[in-house]
Amino acid sequence: MILTTTNTIEGFKIAEYNGIVSGTAVNMQKTKMTFNMQKYYAGISESISEIKEQAFVQLKENAEKLNANAIVGIKVDIELTESSMISVSITGTAVSIIKKRD
Repeated sequence: MILTTTNTIEGFKIAEYNGIVSGTAVNMQKTKMTFNMQKYYAGISESISEIKEQAFVQLKENAEKLNANAIVGIKVDIELTESSMISVSITGTAVSIIKKRD
């Protein structure tokens, strides 16, 4: 499956717009008692990457349910709350694409 933030995919034609899809994942930040800010920010970065991957998996599963083979116009929203929650929400348009003929 092709995923892109653009509205088109070079070398392909959008044959059908299947619908808007989303993927969302939330979890608690794994905080460790440390006075090392570098380790603290590395932990946040690692958690965001894990949650973002979960949201992308959900996004792709939702697109596959619509028989799409690509998602265009992807937008990723990441929210960090004061209570150490990380929320990632991803939206895009599920489409069916075909290779352009030369």
